[in-house]
Amino acid sequence: MMVTEGAGGPNPATRAAAGVRPPLHGYVAARNPAVIILSVTVAEATGARMRVGGLRVVDRAIRQLARLRDAHVVVATDGSVLVPRHLPRNMERREIEGDATIGLARLYAEVGPKAIIVQADTVWLKPTRFDKGTRVVDSASRRLAAEMVFRDAQRDTVGIVDRLLNQRIWSRSNQLVLAHLPVSSPLLTLAAGLFGLYGALLVAVGTWKSVVTGFGFLEGYVILDGCAGEMARVRLHQTMLGARLDTVVGDLVNTLMILAVGFALWHRGGSYLDMKMALAAAAMTVCYVAVTYRELMRQGKGDVMELRWWFAYGQALNNLSGAGSSSIKAVLLLGRRDVVIVLALGLAYFDQLSVVLIYTIIVAMVRAAGAMGQLLAPRYRSESHRSARR
Repeated sequence: MMVTEGAGGPNPATRAAAGVRPPLHGYVAARNPAVIILSVTVAEATGARMRVGGLRVVDRAIRQLARLRDAHVVVATDGSVLVPRHLPRNMERREIEGDATIGLARLYAEVGPKAIIVQADTVWLKPTRFDKGTRVVDSASRRLAAEMVFRDAQRDTVGIVDRLLNQRIWSRSNQLVLAHLPVSSPLLTLAAGLFGLYGALLVAVGTWKSVVTGFGFLEGYVILDGCAGEMARVRLHQTMLGARLDTVVGDLVNTLMILAVGFALWHRGGSYLDMKMALAAAAMTVCYVAVTYRELMRQGKGDVMELRWWFAYGQALNNLSGAGSSSIKAVLLLGRRDVVIVLALGLAYFDQLSVVLIYTIIVAMVRAAGAMGQLLAPRYRSESHRSARR
């Protein structure tokens, strides 16, 4: 069987010798999708069983191919590698008996010459780029594939401090420890939330030591939450539920942190004005959260960065362009949690908690302004902007 790295098909001689069987059951469809044969045989067994990023290579291949909605995937297995009992909707299982090469050749002739054979011991990054895959056959190739997968997962990191510091910590933690544990990303998100809540409680105590320690726990929350996000990307298990859970936990921790700073200042002998300012910042944050949750439900998104903002002519924050986009991106970066918490940790160490409160108020005001813009900016602005660009 002549198969290129990650894709290919039986050679013509093998095809001719194999013969043709009745049409593949369930293949006929109105849109006539492409057919992909995932070869899970003894030839791929060694690499298919290995784990890359905490996921078996064969399971990774199945999850990648499940993203191809217009393709019909036939999982051809001879039983040498355990295949999940429940497959995605665009897949079906075909058992191969006897010689795997002959069985694959028959299956290839059955589905037609346009079919593509993908080997189950191959790791690739984009669902359709089988030719860019790396075959896993031993420990060295497994390490190479793992490095490729983790490096690709790091491209989605946005924050300044996340890129310079936090990403290095959570990526190493994932590669060395978390990827080898049966821990799901939502569970890591919840664990990160507990870190954040405990950190906010320590900040609220008000002593210098408790405040610094509390912001240290909040930094741990950021890193652990980053671990959860990266593991979801590495394991190809990014879900709407996971994204919304991350959003809810992040907003809860952020609001409690603001209140904790105000309470700490009041507890340390400050005026009631400090608590009023913290309450105002928390109220503006809740206002922003309410609007974003409304938009998440309306637009069917899980991440705030993917929302279309009407004051920005319907553009998403992760793909902002046009006049003033550079300034907006700079403001967004300075208001992200990674910058806020690291800056707060440094200021708390030098006993400048009042500056932390002022900074959080500014961030809350910017977010509230964005929420009001989403409510008040007429939607036709985005529609007219898109029409003008056409």
